[in-house]
Amino acid sequence: MVTIATANVNGIRAAYRNGMAAWLADRQPDILLLQEVRAPDDIVASLLGDDWQIVHEACEIKGRAGVAIASRLPFHAVRIGLGNGEPEVPVDTGRWVEADLDLPSGERLTVVSTYIHSGTAGTPKMDQKYAHLEKVTTRLTELMASGQHVVVAGDLNIAHTNNDIKNWKGNLKSAGFLPQERAYLDKWFAEGWVDLGRVHGGDGPGPYTWWSNRGQSFANDSGWRIDYQLATPALAERASNVRVDRADSYETRWSDHAPLLVDYAL
Repeated sequence: MVTIATANVNGIRAAYRNGMAAWLADRQPDILLLQEVRAPDDIVASLLGDDWQIVHEACEIKGRAGVAIASRLPFHAVRIGLGNGEPEVPVDTGRWVEADLDLPSGERLTVVSTYIHSGTAGTPKMDQKYAHLEKVTTRLTELMASGQHVVVAGDLNIAHTNNDIKNWKGNLKSAGFLPQERAYLDKWFAEGWVDLGRVHGGDGPGPYTWWSNRGQSFANDSGWRIDYQLATPALAERASNVRVDRADSYETRWSDHAPLLVDYAL
């Protein structure tokens, strides 16, 4: 089994101060996909340690975004960003990294760590989000057509259906739950991408992966399911033990997101 964990760490330095190292030592994933890292390369490498091969892209805008792949399996190739060789606009940097991994079986696995814009309804930030989603959609189509085993995971900042957000009625006009955003997920799933969190998590509501720090959202489990592992169809058939690793209490969290872990028979 190969265990893949994805987590929005909400700043890797803060996550380590709050217990991420102990969590990693206990869970022992083979592949770790991180979002909202918000740190330079040297800090990421020093915190994760020498047991990992790491590819990381920091955002060009200081203090924002940042995505990484840490793997105990060897890298065959890595690719950063969605610019197709051209420089990306700064707000799109630190949002997409890919790695092809060599598996002990001789097969190859492509993994992606992605952090989609959060957006703000009715502002230019939503235009930036939709422009980025168009590039993501193009790349997902290419990856699906490759015929390879692929996992695309991370914080997509979109709840797909009413069962993916506790207060869906109150968020119908909120970024992250707008019909135009949700339509992108419809398209991806129609192309064959399998949403492992939903397939293995039942009809819902939940299980949620993010909770606001306002009020008693975590205690009341009033959350959003916005962290995903999407797999190509043949790989999805090899997935099991899909779990949201929700902390036991608000005080024991090391991020405002919960990690999502999946075991793959590879």
